[in-house]
Amino acid sequence: MYKPNFEMYIPNYAIKIFCKDTKIISNGKIILLEIRTNYLSDSPLCCTFVAKSVIGEGMKKLCHYISEYMGVLVLAVALLALVFPDVLQQVRPTVINYMLGVVMFGMGLTLNLQDFKIVFSRPKDVIIGCLAQFTIMPLLAWGLARLFALDEALALGVVLVGCCPGGTASNVITYLAKGDLALSVGMTGVSTLLAPFLTPLLTWALAGKSVNVDVVGMLLSILWVVILPIVVGLIVKWIWPKFTERATDYLPAFSSIAIAAIVAIIIAANASKLLAGGLIIVLVVMLHNICGLSLGYLIGRLLGLSETKKRAISIEVGMQNSGLASSLATLHFAAYPLATIPGAIFSVWHNISGAIVARLYTRNSANN
Repeated sequence: MYKPNFEMYIPNYAIKIFCKDTKIISNGKIILLEIRTNYLSDSPLCCTFVAKSVIGEGMKKLCHYISEYMGVLVLAVALLALVFPDVLQQVRPTVINYMLGVVMFGMGLTLNLQDFKIVFSRPKDVIIGCLAQFTIMPLLAWGLARLFALDEALALGVVLVGCCPGGTASNVITYLAKGDLALSVGMTGVSTLLAPFLTPLLTWALAGKSVNVDVVGMLLSILWVVILPIVVGLIVKWIWPKFTERATDYLPAFSSIAIAAIVAIIIAANASKLLAGGLIIVLVVMLHNICGLSLGYLIGRLLGLSETKKRAISIEVGMQNSGLASSLATLHFAAYPLATIPGAIFSVWHNISGAIVARLYTRNSANN
């Protein structure tokens, strides 16, 4: 009988041999495999080779690190774009709309119709969260823009960030913070569905006196860039569930890279103006995010919600879909190029602050 023997240097944990009558001898890092022949022929059995498993595990680990350290990645890319803007200045800013659409498509692949059951099983929690989302952040944005006397373009950008729904990263941060993940996912889904109507209306109400706000155009843009990709993602998940299940291991990393690219393109396009007077807008963005996180938690506390719900609402309110804000600024406010800057800075900062808040919350849980 034909018996091929071969040796490979592979980690012991990665061995996944799917062959009948296979003998595995391990001696440290050397794995000796004896694969016997099929009972019906003289050719070796067809099997899934170990190398494939090793590569797959390595890719998953790499993707895990990319998504876990998204804040560091986005910060590093933003600094590089600021120092070497010429590399990306040839890229048209409208590309970020397609990138955001891809991120939203990935979100659709990870969502499940079960995720929206919370809307019906716990409507009070979701309503509280969404009311906080669409009142605290828009009003904070308007107040900070007036307090720091920002010019029209930057004030518009800050208001746009405040009027956008919760960001997809908020679900990850809520999970890391040991918050109510179901509530976080429900709030993100509902606020995103409300965004086509509330984001243009709130932007018009808070910034319409100083700039011309195309409410209908913004509504259609959000439907096209956000809602449609999510719906397509849900359909793809329904038609090809096995493919989607395999892809979900890599989606957070892919989304992190796309967000980093969006930030880099915006920073590079406005590098000189940002260097000339960017400290004020950085401070405003940081205050916007920190106040949102704090007030979200405070509302949960005043309403007597559980600790996990307070954390979820805090993170969901404080973390915005800032990529959408930059996309809307690019599409509808081309006359105000600086309006894209607050969204880009928010994308950098809220990932850093989110990681810090998650660490503080988990440490508090450990102490209690």
